[in-house]
Amino acid sequence: MSDALKKKLAKPMLFSAAFIWGSSFFVMKNALDALPVQYLLALRFTTGAVLLGLLCGKRWRCFNAGYLWPGVLTGAFLYLAYSIQTYGLALTTPSKNAFLTSIYCVLVPFLYWIFAGIRPDRYNLLAAVLCVGGVGLVSLKGDLSVNLGDALTLACAVFYAAHIVAVAKVSPNRDISLLTVLQFAFAGLFAWTGGALTETFPAAQLARPEVLGPLAYLGVMATTVALLFQNVGQVWSDPASASVILSLESVFGVLCSVLFAGDQVNVQMALGFCLIFGAVVCSETKFSFLRRQRLPLL
Repeated sequence: MSDALKKKLAKPMLFSAAFIWGSSFFVMKNALDALPVQYLLALRFTTGAVLLGLLCGKRWRCFNAGYLWPGVLTGAFLYLAYSIQTYGLALTTPSKNAFLTSIYCVLVPFLYWIFAGIRPDRYNLLAAVLCVGGVGLVSLKGDLSVNLGDALTLACAVFYAAHIVAVAKVSPNRDISLLTVLQFAFAGLFAWTGGALTETFPAAQLARPEVLGPLAYLGVMATTVALLFQNVGQVWSDPASASVILSLESVFGVLCSVLFAGDQVNVQMALGFCLIFGAVVCSETKFSFLRRQRLPLL
């Protein structure tokens, strides 16, 4: 594929990645009706690791033992984030799960401050305020309590943020594609272990076509294809546009959940979703797409 074609396809790829990830929330919800959490994640991550590993091809020449501990660390954070998110999804709606998960974008600058000493800027602080307001509208009930599914989803966002910070710390001087394969592989290994210790292997369910379809979508499309689209799209797009497009994942999550899973969204929740989306856009882009570039003086 030529560079010109990659640049032309970059934004459609980013939109596709956001849509695939957004649609995966209701697909995952349906898959949970037939498969236990740990084995579902084990199969998803193993599929992603195998497919992406095959696509890496000659990149494996760069592999050495120095990739192992970063793979274990980032894989552990990825496994914890997905596990907690999936348990939360079983106890809440796909639309709420999608938007509450997206707050990891707002948390990243604050975790990076702790581990790298780089202070959040005013846009990060504004995003945090918007996010808190949005979470309150989406999650708080009349007695100011939060249901367990929403609480788990909020917890998973912390681990997603920790995963991003960990990748940023260990990825320099390493091939990011190989590191991603190892993340998937170790996350899958942790899930296989969790399944063996706590669940019964769902052999009978895996023979059903209605289960294999969602599982294939999660493993092939939502793990491998969407990641490739994101990587190519981000390289050939400006960062602000890429961030805004990818942040649409949560919006697509709500739309797919309402259209295909029958989710009900009231006015309070819709306002909360808007605040969270605004927080994500603020944190990711600092609203740079709204500021005109200063023209050079003649």
